Amino acid sequence: MKVHPSAQVDPGARLDDGVEIGAYSVIGADVTIGAGTTIGAHVVIEGPTRIGRDNRIFAFVSLGAAAQDKKFAGERTELVIGDRNTIREFVTCNRGTAGGGGVTRIGHDNWLLAYSHIAHDCQVGDHCVFSNNATLAGHVEVGDHVIVSGFAGVHQFCRIGAHAFIGMGVLLSGDVPPFLMVATDADTQGRPRGINSEGLKRRGFDAARIAAIKRAYRTLYVGGTPLAEARAQLAELSRDSADVAQMLAFIDAGQRALAR
Repeated sequence: MKVHPSAQVDPGARLDDGVEIGAYSVIGADVTIGAGTTIGAHVVIEGPTRIGRDNRIFAFVSLGAAAQDKKFAGERTELVIGDRNTIREFVTCNRGTAGGGGVTRIGHDNWLLAYSHIAHDCQVGDHCVFSNNATLAGHVEVGDHVIVSGFAGVHQFCRIGAHAFIGMGVLLSGDVPPFLMVATDADTQGRPRGINSEGLKRRGFDAARIAAIKRAYRTLYVGGTPLAEARAQLAELSRDSADVAQMLAFIDAGQRALAR
């Protein structure tokens, strides 16, 4: 363990072997940091916060601050961060609220780039990328392998399915099923613009899987088919495609309207 002399570490914090804390950083009580994690200069981590192994946290990051929610009344809630995440300068991640389950959770192997924000009660999967100034409001759920481009903003309680791509500057106010690509139109509201074919190819999806996902996309978004009818067609397609079944399960679990 290596702690800079100017850093302040509360006696109630637990730092595992190989943790490094940079100059002027403040580690509060009830903070746990896993082995091999490095903390840059001027970082503030408030508890209760649990951080896993081998994370890289850069300068001026704020982790575990109280939820930016008027209903938050100081109750005990947590921020939980997994392993091998890269968290760049000025990123902010807040703890959860009692009404939202009590935990903000970030998985493994994510990249949170400068000035991105993860609000209270968000649930972020693994292998995601949040580009500079990407922002999640409270209670957002993000699947694995999602990319949220720079200056994109996601409305509270929205869900983004696995392997989706959210374009630069998108203002997202509806759920995005897995595998989709969303981009802006004239008023900056995010609209589906096909599937994330390039991302799927990079992750090893073969031509047959991608073709099935494209058919599902056309069913759901091309031709103005009512959602109930499109859902019935997706159920037929899902018999031969686990990926389409994943899309259908996502739709059925939703409480907000789909981005359509």
